[in-house]
Amino acid sequence: MSKRVCQIIKLKPSAEAEYKAIHAAVWPGVLAALERAHIIDYSIHHYPPLQLLIATFKYTGDDYEGDMKKVAEDPETQRWWQVTDGMQESLVPGAEGSGRGIPWWQNLEEVFRFEGKQ
Repeated sequence: MSKRVCQIIKLKPSAEAEYKAIHAAVWPGVLAALERAHIIDYSIHHYPPLQLLIATFKYTGDDYEGDMKKVAEDPETQRWWQVTDGMQESLVPGAEGSGRGIPWWQNLEEVFRFEGKQ
């Protein structure tokens, strides 16, 4: 069984170029951690008028919380977050950064899905 996830966060206007540059060459260890966590079809979109980043991915494992915990414990992912969190502003009240208990990215409720013929 798979799960689709959509999340948003604000991008600091001063970090737009740097954020896009670092995501043009995501660190291999970060990508490997995502794969180990059964995450596929991951994308991040930018909506400049509101400085929103919109992330979507599909989770194909059977222990979402456990796999997300493993991603948060991965040393290279933690270093990645130290770089990228400073470029973002969380929309989640009380959030202090990625992997610190309260989600950094705001999860969105799915209200419609059409998959069409496969």
